[in-house]
Amino acid sequence: MFGNYLIGLREGLEASLVVCILVAYLVKTGRRDALRPVWTGIAAAVLLSMAFGAVLQFGSQTMTFKAQEALGGSLSVIAVGLVTWMVFWMRRTARHLKKELHGKLDAALAMGTGALVVTAFLAVGREGLETALFIWTAVQATNDGVRPLVGALLGLLTAVVLGWLFYRGALKINLAKFFTWTGGMLIVVAAGVLAYGFHDLQEADVLPGLGDKAFDISEQIPVDSWYGTLLKGVFNFQPDPTWLQVAVWALYVVPTLLVFFAPGRTGRVAPSRAVTEESKRDEVPASGVPASGGGSDGGAGAADGDGDRVRDGARGTGGHPGGEREG
Repeated sequence: MFGNYLIGLREGLEASLVVCILVAYLVKTGRRDALRPVWTGIAAAVLLSMAFGAVLQFGSQTMTFKAQEALGGSLSVIAVGLVTWMVFWMRRTARHLKKELHGKLDAALAMGTGALVVTAFLAVGREGLETALFIWTAVQATNDGVRPLVGALLGLLTAVVLGWLFYRGALKINLAKFFTWTGGMLIVVAAGVLAYGFHDLQEADVLPGLGDKAFDISEQIPVDSWYGTLLKGVFNFQPDPTWLQVAVWALYVVPTLLVFFAPGRTGRVAPSRAVTEESKRDEVPASGVPASGGGSDGGAGAADGDGDRVRDGARGTGGHPGGEREG
């Protein structure tokens, strides 16, 4: 359940930040008329994600056992690949996310309503599809259709609340540290999903070695005990894994964590004067309309020295965080 809460929280928070940035930018530039197509695109992305999850769940029930295992194992591998790419991508580009979204939104505003819908749909839809796929693989791995869904829903609800607090300026959080540590935990969770995915492929006779157990501690850690259930829910722990599962788990989690937490990736880099000036210019909309400082408009998160701490809020949407002034 915790693993699914984590994926719901992380993916939901990414989507919430995207929504906050899009909405606050439109409000700040006086384009409230464009909010409706943006919300339309967001709603369409949510519906598509739910439909994708339903297709996976109900479509697989009509298959034979081996076909289900083959599908579940294959999608588990794909889900782990997507999650791994997501945590590295967010770790690398979180500080530039606001600038990137502003550029896309400016282009969409110039093209019209349809482009706005597509921009919002694509920005939120990616996280939604990844979440649906990862949660479905977790449900298949645990053979429990309730707790994984409850955990994911709680994570998504938490993300929505955090996103609203960010928008109102009532919460400040170092997003660089948040995405770093949740990314590390997700890598460990994904390793368990990957190992179980390979076990599914073994049960489907796609891969050999189903009877070659690396160890069996089922008596020490019964799967129906509270601690066995906890380990299963968090790490997809299996008390009697095959040698292939153990090898896949180790070959994934060790190098991935080493690369993810490498000093060059996590170290703080002092912003140069040129970067600071560029960030100031980014605060002025591309349309040339200066940002207004209405106290009731609300605002999206800007950043601290790293570009990752949410600052702006309802107290001054058009202002600059950290004491910056518009040039």
